[in-house]
Amino acid sequence: MVKVITYGTFDLFHEGHYRLLQRAKALGDYLIVGVTSEKYDIERGKLNVVDPLLTRMENVKKTGFADEIIVEETLGQKINDIKKYSVDIFTVGSDWTGTFDFINDFCKVVYLERTKNISSTMLREQNKRILKAGIIGTGRIANRFIPEAKLVSGISAQGVYNPHKESAEAFARKWEIDAYDDLKSFCRDVDVVYVASPHQFHYEYVKFALEHGKHVLCEKPMVLRREQAEELFAYARQHQLILVEGIKTAYCPGFEKLLGIACSGTIGTIRYIDACFTKLENAGSRELTDEKYGGSFTELASYCLLPIIKLFGYQYDDIRFDIIHDKNGVDLFTKASFCYSKGIATATCGLGVKSEGRLLIAGTKGYIVVEAPWWKTTYFEVHYEDVSRVDKYSERFLGNGLRYEIKDFINMINGDDKSRFKLTGEESLAIAEIMEKFMHDEKRLHV
Repeated sequence: MVKVITYGTFDLFHEGHYRLLQRAKALGDYLIVGVTSEKYDIERGKLNVVDPLLTRMENVKKTGFADEIIVEETLGQKINDIKKYSVDIFTVGSDWTGTFDFINDFCKVVYLERTKNISSTMLREQNKRILKAGIIGTGRIANRFIPEAKLVSGISAQGVYNPHKESAEAFARKWEIDAYDDLKSFCRDVDVVYVASPHQFHYEYVKFALEHGKHVLCEKPMVLRREQAEELFAYARQHQLILVEGIKTAYCPGFEKLLGIACSGTIGTIRYIDACFTKLENAGSRELTDEKYGGSFTELASYCLLPIIKLFGYQYDDIRFDIIHDKNGVDLFTKASFCYSKGIATATCGLGVKSEGRLLIAGTKGYIVVEAPWWKTTYFEVHYEDVSRVDKYSERFLGNGLRYEIKDFINMINGDDKSRFKLTGEESLAIAEIMEKFMHDEKRLHV
């Protein structure tokens, strides 16, 4: 008897799950299916699981393919199960290719081809739905989206658009999705759009997607003019669509905890904020060669502006930019200084100059410090006049953080507005306005 084992959450059971179990069963004589527990899903970073464990197990049972169903509860259980049940073949979907190669030391590993364009027939019967996501762009950030999205229940990456057909096709082959070089066809086949193109194309892509009835998650900065941001948010509201700017820090649990403590009065009245984010970019990169849209401020300032706007608001009295330029005029290092009636703040960004890169929030009773990378907040300290007193806080940050914004985006689409406060439309408008001021000062935009 050839024993086969596979694992999964099997949430919102759909055709892709059915076909995976069908092909897993065909590999041998006896199929064992491990269904993850709620506790283990949380531990491994799976977000937004809808169906309870018993429902997910019952859906697996109804297929008739599983000879035995077990519960996966801990990390490392797979190896113990393989030994315990004398398993011959371990199998999972091809989107996990390479991840479980280490199991070859214990049994044969088979990666089954992923089911593209999953049907929602089974979901309709359960009055549930998986959102089909389309990606615009094929660069670094776009490549981070798919592995993060598959750890959020309720969304499935279906297609990618790039006006350069070869780029779209290469990306599609890598992630086993469909490629498009026609924007209308792309929008026709998806429910939501993730915009991860270069900054200067965000406005036209977001507008096109909204006009075709799609909810949109757009990478930062969403646009570089306040007027454009106002237009897009107004259209989304009018047509009951969700438009979210993807500054991942805003949606992460550690940053949310940080803001809560900063606003609690623990450090008194906040008077000064210093946010710094620098990295050394390759000299030939788009960020350092695009003389109009490149540079440190358009690339990184959204992160640094976030804590300033969240804590001080967007009614500043004055803003000044101090800049170190490269030979081609692109800003290698930019410091934006804000004056508020309640305090002062600085947002410092660098692509060609390396700095400490911390977040400091100073108040009348103490200060909060978060070391780099503070934009992936996992740990921070609260210090007081008494140097022996230090309060320490920590929080998990899973993956590269995109899963948190994807989760909240899905929840908003499904009518749950409890996450809107994390980054409001007004705050996105303020960021767009500051971007526009910078671009005007740099003479990259005409007034």
